[in-house]
Amino acid sequence: MESYFQSQSGYGSSWNFDAFKNLHEISPTVQSHLKQVYLTLCCALVASAVGSYLHILWNIGGFLTTLACMGCMAWVLSTPPYEEKKRLGLLMAAAVFEGASIGPLIDLTIQIDSSILVTAFVGCAIAFGSFSAAAMFARRREFLYLGAFLSSGVSILFWLHFASSIFGGNAALFKFELYLGLLVFVGYIVFDTQQIIEKAHFGDLDYVKHAMTLFTDFVAVFVRILIIMLKNSMEKNERKKKRRD
Repeated sequence: MESYFQSQSGYGSSWNFDAFKNLHEISPTVQSHLKQVYLTLCCALVASAVGSYLHILWNIGGFLTTLACMGCMAWVLSTPPYEEKKRLGLLMAAAVFEGASIGPLIDLTIQIDSSILVTAFVGCAIAFGSFSAAAMFARRREFLYLGAFLSSGVSILFWLHFASSIFGGNAALFKFELYLGLLVFVGYIVFDTQQIIEKAHFGDLDYVKHAMTLFTDFVAVFVRILIIMLKNSMEKNERKKKRRD
């Protein structure tokens, strides 16, 4: 927190061409690590798309694929870093299961308006890239203070979901939970990116684990953007039907 306030005095001067070109204090080793992380992330997203396609073909997505995804992720974390190929394979398997798990939402979107899916993905990719870049170009540790606030946000989301499942929820509560969740996970993109950079500076170059972290952030943001756009499209169609009637 202290480093954050100290950084504000020189923050304006940090945004110049030389700083942008050199990515501030990011060393060549860390830059190489980030390239590996984002390449692995792209492969995981492709694997997730394959999982969604498999659900559309064979209707395999559901509770079991969600459990399988969580199991693969836990397996990645429990596997020693030197077993690189095994961990990478487990991450891709987790991505396929994750894609199958959100397959029903993808299928519904395609049935209503397939253009929503493309727009949501492009919007999520732009947001992800922008906030990741913000974390990279900022001073070291500048956004690490966000961790406590984001953890509080996740706790609020959990209790809201818990309360709505027991006492019932309305449309306003669902919308609040949806937008708060989007805000929280966008914040996690910034926080996790800078945390990955900071860990890499201290020698933690576990690109599989770091890519998995960013993958979960990307999917969380994408799902919420997709639901928001899908909900808006359905409400718009309902209004058009009422006008016709």
